[in-house]
Amino acid sequence: MQIAPKGEQARNNTALPKAMTLIEALPWLERFHGKTVVIKFGGNAMVDDSLKSAFAQDVVFLRYAGLHPVVVHGGGPQISAQLDRLGLESSFTNGLRVTTPETMDVVRMVLAGQVQRELVGLLNEHGPFAVGMTGEDAHTMTAVKRYAVVDGEQVDIGLVGDIVNIEAGAVKAMIADGRIPVISSIARGTDGHVYNINADTAASALAVALGAEMLVVLTDVEGLYKDWPESDDVISQLSASELEELLPELASGMLPKMEGCLRAVRSGVGTARVLDGRVQHSLLLEIFTDEGIGTMVVPDDETTVTGGLA
Repeated sequence: MQIAPKGEQARNNTALPKAMTLIEALPWLERFHGKTVVIKFGGNAMVDDSLKSAFAQDVVFLRYAGLHPVVVHGGGPQISAQLDRLGLESSFTNGLRVTTPETMDVVRMVLAGQVQRELVGLLNEHGPFAVGMTGEDAHTMTAVKRYAVVDGEQVDIGLVGDIVNIEAGAVKAMIADGRIPVISSIARGTDGHVYNINADTAASALAVALGAEMLVVLTDVEGLYKDWPESDDVISQLSASELEELLPELASGMLPKMEGCLRAVRSGVGTARVLDGRVQHSLLLEIFTDEGIGTMVVPDDETTVTGGLA
């Protein structure tokens, strides 16, 4: 019988944890193979080069692992920076950007011409996968004008819209061709205007239209906190009904994210998750490990489980 040299045994032992990590991912690879995952890309991950690179690696990993990732993005920090450079005012009402026609020109330019192109480029460093489009293309997203509500009164905030229809054919065709759609949250309205759409809302609506297994929202916090700001304990899992009860208490920045998660799971999406985009490879940690990270929303009839996934 041959005995491996002592040094070779040591190398084998060192590599064993890597094999165990891969084995831990096996049941999730089996479960999600061939399923669509809609990912809303935003927050700090959009402005940090190392986080952007890690996100691109994660999305391509999902593609190679047999999942169908679809990315929906906004670009708040980049839009604000460009408006500042042009001497245009940035203002918000109830967490929504007041969007004048001049502002809308900047929104379209930044989202489709800057943020989307950079993300497509990062993804395509790993293969010919990513294809960029906006919600305007192929009438993918149709919107109506949205008003803010302040003290019970409607307030006109310009070219801000709510999605009323999704035509997902073009996105499905790209998925079927093995591509990764990267979609800017802009939509044409029923009145012919082009509207700025909240990216959380757009991702949720698209996840429903695609019959996605999962909606993932990347943000700048660890997840949904139990009792913020008194506590920073994160709720790891809650049902749609439990989330609905919490909505009136949520901060304006978190509200559209959790509303999107609620609409998604109430409309047939398997689960919705809110993850900390400041953590490198948070997407892989959530999908392919038993513990997971962040907050997961499940339908009311979902059996409570342990671990990172329902």
